[in-house]
Amino acid sequence: MSELRATLRLQFHRDFTLDDAVPLVDYFAGLGISHLYASPLLTARPGSLHGYDVIDPTRINPELGGEPALRRLVEALRSHGMGLLLDIVSNHMAVGGAGNPWWLDVLEWGRRSPYAGFFDIQWNSPDPLLEGQLLVPFLRSDYGEVLQAGEIPLQFDAQTGSFHASHYEHRFPISPPSYGELLRATGHPALQDLALQFDALAGEDGYLQATAPKARLAQLASQPEVRAAIEAMLGVYDSRRPEGLERLHVLLEHQFYRLASWRTAADDINWRRFFDINELGGLRVERPRVFEATHAKIFELLEEGLIDGLRIDHIDGLADPRGYCRRLRRRLDRLDHGRQRHRPIYVEKILAQGEELHGDWQVDGTTGYEFMNQLSLLQHDPDGETPLRALWHSLSGRPAEFLEEVRQARQLVLTGTLAGDFESAAQALLQVARSNLMTRDLTFGQIRRALLELISHFPVYRTYIGACGRPAQDEPFFRQALEGARTTLNEAEWPLLAHLDRWLGGEPLRSLPPGVLRKVRRHACVRFQQVTAPAAAKAVEDTAFYRSGMLLSRNDVGFDSQRFSAPPEDFHAACLRRRERFPDSLLASATHDHKRGEDTRTRLAVLSERAGWYAERVQRWLLLAQPLRRSHGDGPAPAPADELMLYQTLLGSWPLGLAPDDDEGLRAYAGRLRQWQEKALREAKLYSSWSAPNAPYEEACRSFLDDLLEKPAGARLREEIAASAASIAPAGALNSLAQTLLRMTVPGVPDLYQGAEFWDFSLVDPDNRRPVDFTARRQALAQGTEPAGLLEDWRDGRIKQALIAHTLALRARYPALFAAGDYLPLEVAGEHSVRLLAFARHHAGQWAVVLVPRLASGLLGEDGQPLIEAAQWSDTRVLLPATPALRGLFSGDAVPDRKGELFVREALATFPVGLFHGA
Repeated sequence: MSELRATLRLQFHRDFTLDDAVPLVDYFAGLGISHLYASPLLTARPGSLHGYDVIDPTRINPELGGEPALRRLVEALRSHGMGLLLDIVSNHMAVGGAGNPWWLDVLEWGRRSPYAGFFDIQWNSPDPLLEGQLLVPFLRSDYGEVLQAGEIPLQFDAQTGSFHASHYEHRFPISPPSYGELLRATGHPALQDLALQFDALAGEDGYLQATAPKARLAQLASQPEVRAAIEAMLGVYDSRRPEGLERLHVLLEHQFYRLASWRTAADDINWRRFFDINELGGLRVERPRVFEATHAKIFELLEEGLIDGLRIDHIDGLADPRGYCRRLRRRLDRLDHGRQRHRPIYVEKILAQGEELHGDWQVDGTTGYEFMNQLSLLQHDPDGETPLRALWHSLSGRPAEFLEEVRQARQLVLTGTLAGDFESAAQALLQVARSNLMTRDLTFGQIRRALLELISHFPVYRTYIGACGRPAQDEPFFRQALEGARTTLNEAEWPLLAHLDRWLGGEPLRSLPPGVLRKVRRHACVRFQQVTAPAAAKAVEDTAFYRSGMLLSRNDVGFDSQRFSAPPEDFHAACLRRRERFPDSLLASATHDHKRGEDTRTRLAVLSERAGWYAERVQRWLLLAQPLRRSHGDGPAPAPADELMLYQTLLGSWPLGLAPDDDEGLRAYAGRLRQWQEKALREAKLYSSWSAPNAPYEEACRSFLDDLLEKPAGARLREEIAASAASIAPAGALNSLAQTLLRMTVPGVPDLYQGAEFWDFSLVDPDNRRPVDFTARRQALAQGTEPAGLLEDWRDGRIKQALIAHTLALRARYPALFAAGDYLPLEVAGEHSVRLLAFARHHAGQWAVVLVPRLASGLLGEDGQPLIEAAQWSDTRVLLPATPALRGLFSGDAVPDRKGELFVREALATFPVGLFHGA
């Protein structure tokens, strides 16, 4: 099998199964991919389109073809010398519904269930209504209303001999100790003795003794008269009648859960979720038993050699990411013993500005979000920041600074959808305060206020507190949060921050005596770290990104959106650091979670170079749009910020070749935009939200979009936007080709996303998970055209695919050069030196030199091609080290010997980017 050289991510679901990928393997191999990189494959909720909602981690999802299909795919991969990386979900499982047997067992037996310790549940609640119970917030409305409407009927499953209540797709098991009451109410003689057996299950051993009476009940229920008695009994629990309502309510009150409206979860939740999603329950994978149970199938596949590496979803959700990763590495090394191989572990981790992945986790790197950010910063012109920021602030009325939007958003989510998680952390800190004589007078209100400000200013997802306290690597970020909190917290309460500093890792846990004090401190640290991560994600990715629209190409997963641009020196430094610390880290520029496709972002980046041009057009579009706006009761719709974001979205994603009078094409495009618009409006949480959709405002915004794209009233505006998108498209394509080449040649492992070998002008999911036309891609690759020969027809995307195939072929030819070679930033001189990035890779006499334009839209001609004419480069040149004779990969031409200087006008005369090699 090939060494890890390049990966390609596939999203599997019932409409694209493992068997559907088998006939594509030869195409992926021809493209130059060494490993497929699969979305989660364990059994997920029926119909799942992503696989992150696992309900059974013990088997491969039958909707994807099950384990036989996985084996067929691996066999196809092995026949081409390829491997398979697998995305796994360690932080959470899907809960609710009727498909997760572990969750249903917890509902049925509470703390007596062997799975009670699998989920992160706080059984001891300060709320008397939740003591020993699990809040189950799955009802469509308030409990009393839903109960009275008869929407929680009591039901009997004759096959299993069990009772349960239900609400739409949700199943709520009745605990067997309650069966006695139900069976006695039937009045049937055969069920009376059985009722006593169920009464006895109320003891400690009830869980172990329940199987036999349940089986007996199922057996008896096969008799028509017994079944009829049971059905009649169910009727007296009909909550649409007053007496039935009381009976059913009393029965439900004696269960190990409390049914509630979905709206109660934000404030009252007493178990950890994935972010604020009620249907995803947090797992305590730090416990050995949970680790083994949730990973057993994965380890089986690894031991058999079917899986060649792992990607860990949302590592920051775990109580102890370091401990988890080290345990996983030990297990993989043990499974690999004697095989002379190393199977990589990658973690999905958002790294903030200045933050690095901890080196002692024993992982191979991240999934590459930070590389996306580094590429983006490189391709934004710093001269555009001030005018674009001023334009946004003046027209939208929103804050000019992104960090101010983030701070407001954190306050919103911590007191809204994540209020329960925040209160849990605050309660844990209160227990810490109460455990010490010197701090026991601190009030919950004081702790809560200080904690809120600390988290509101937190610059990273989380810290990683261990027995020795906060690692030195985390200290600057905690200091930054403390300083920020002092700017917004009442000065009289600053002493609280000193206590939080000490409690939350400033004082090593091991310095405390073993016992209760150490236990409550450790618990508080875990709760704190598990709320800062979702607070960051919900505030930044799912709120601020949809409120701040200075330039949307700087708003994506893993981006530091407060930074607008960065010089080539920063990009070089990041590459050197990656080669030193994590040389096999994944390099992504598109993912299943991106907000905008990789080519949507590169086109929008051009606006940073043409800020004045963009400002003039926006002002004109606002005037042209006046007749299209609607009133929604609180003013015009869309609001200025939403309208400006729409224009940028249209500019970035307008399909190449879509004419403003193409009715069919516009109709399809409008359908995609409507999905994006609904999500954008609700995620912003300004005029609408997921929890309280504002139908009048959303309808007015949808009508505006429909008029703009499909109606005669929007024809003039539509034509101008289409023309503007076409105007910046060649420069965007040039950026895209540069981005593509950089991803495949800098230190790290290039990761491609399904279908993005052609142009990727997608938007946020579900748009970025649309079906891929692999037939067209296979046919294009089979034609075997040289990249330069595709320049004339660059709009069809084949030029990007050819660039990928040729570069990955060179990586396969010289694997050590790109996997282990030195990274040498090269000096660029001449008139346009600032508009070119150059570096070399060197290993054991092998050389590669890479040249890519940047901030070069002003050098493009009027012919509509993403190629800078040779003369435009003037005397711009790259100073080369002593290399052997070099040959251009895309042109095939030898590089002229100019005494150590490579003139760009010659190197990039026939193709937009350059890769030169020699040995």
